[in-house]
Amino acid sequence: MNAAEVLSEIMMPEESRTRPNVVDLRSDTVTRPTEAMYERMREAPLGDDGLEGDPTARELEVTTARILGKEAGLFVPSCTMANLLAILAQVQRSEQILLEAQAHMINTERGAATFTGTFLLGLPGTDGAMDLDRLEDALRPGASPLRTAMVALETSHNAAGGAVLPLLHMAAVAGLAWTRGIPVHLDGARLFNAATHLEVTPAEIAAQVDTVSLCLSKGLSAPAGAILAGPAAVIAEARRLRKMLGGTQRQIGIVAAAGLEAVTAMGARLAEDHATARQLSDGLNGLDPRLSASIPQTNIVQVDLTGTGRDSARWVDDLEAAGILSRPLGERRLRLVTHRHIDSGDVARAVAAFRTCLDAA
Repeated sequence: MNAAEVLSEIMMPEESRTRPNVVDLRSDTVTRPTEAMYERMREAPLGDDGLEGDPTARELEVTTARILGKEAGLFVPSCTMANLLAILAQVQRSEQILLEAQAHMINTERGAATFTGTFLLGLPGTDGAMDLDRLEDALRPGASPLRTAMVALETSHNAAGGAVLPLLHMAAVAGLAWTRGIPVHLDGARLFNAATHLEVTPAEIAAQVDTVSLCLSKGLSAPAGAILAGPAAVIAEARRLRKMLGGTQRQIGIVAAAGLEAVTAMGARLAEDHATARQLSDGLNGLDPRLSASIPQTNIVQVDLTGTGRDSARWVDDLEAAGILSRPLGERRLRLVTHRHIDSGDVARAVAAFRTCLDAA
């Protein structure tokens, strides 16, 4: 395959790339670019983001910062890097970061501590919201020999089944931190989902924190990338650090163009994913008391398999044989995520597959 053929394959419209016999509920990261994204990608002005700057990447940074109500933005390859840069730009080695105990940054991205030299302390919480009394205790002088230099939040909260933090809770956390001069960072990988659930703008959520990360490649459907947004001085430092981490991406405007479509057009349809997730939850809960599905606020459904007598690995295999892709969440739960490639017919197929697997038990 020559270079032209490779490019043609990359730019192939999504309609010719679908998998009609598979319902993919593993994650909203499986979403493919829209045709409007492909058009933007084909026509994007390009430059060298490590030299004079890529104009499309810069437009994405400015646009997203404005949408989030922040002074500046930085385009990075992943939300993991965005969270890492937020720490590196604001926290010194041997300082402490407080998070809710099940936060993605502490459970999945804890390897960042290897690079930052910081300490991550998880505080107990409910539905992803850390206990405010425990947070206040952790912030008291002398509570730790380490200086707390950041408090981090997550919304929607992955491990809590896509739960959304109430704005009043976020404001209370920020109040406790800001009165002590401590910045607050938000892992907002699915921030637009949270805003959709709360029926507020993304900026109203981001106003409760200093810095915020946003993933472009989940429900917003861009092929890759994330934005870190916040004060201009912090983002300038993060840009310097991004280069040290190998995050400079040259003519990255090809990908940034899809990100522009993601942040300006794709948030408006996320309510559809939330409705589909609720339909899926209702369907599963109506099958058999041996199954228990969470009631989703956004687009993530967790399924408790304890009563079925089979572990999650067996369920993943059986469902895949029936054309349904899922992911295990420990030994006794599954995680199912809806997105724009999942419609009511797909939900019906998934529920039917669960019924078949139950009957075969």
